[in-house]
Amino acid sequence: MTVAAMWEARAADGRAAELAYWARESALPAVRGAAGLERLELFSAPGERVLLITWWSGEPVPLPDPPAELLGRPVHRWSFTSEHVE
Repeated sequence: MTVAAMWEARAADGRAAELAYWARESALPAVRGAAGLERLELFSAPGERVLLITWWSGEPVPLPDPPAELLGRPVHRWSFTSEHVE
């Protein structure tokens, strides 16, 4: 069974680049090498949003929260179970 864990944060005004940097330098290393991690991706989106998606064989390891001053609102998290891949 593969579980995709999505972590999405909206940066405080004007701080999207800092939030993306924090995600690359702190959040990704926090899970890199964790048991069951199959893949991880970092995305940016309009609205100063940063998205991390990690794929796991088993229970996902939670990603940390960024420093509060980088956030425009609390981090959102979802987990999904893969149903079909082509």
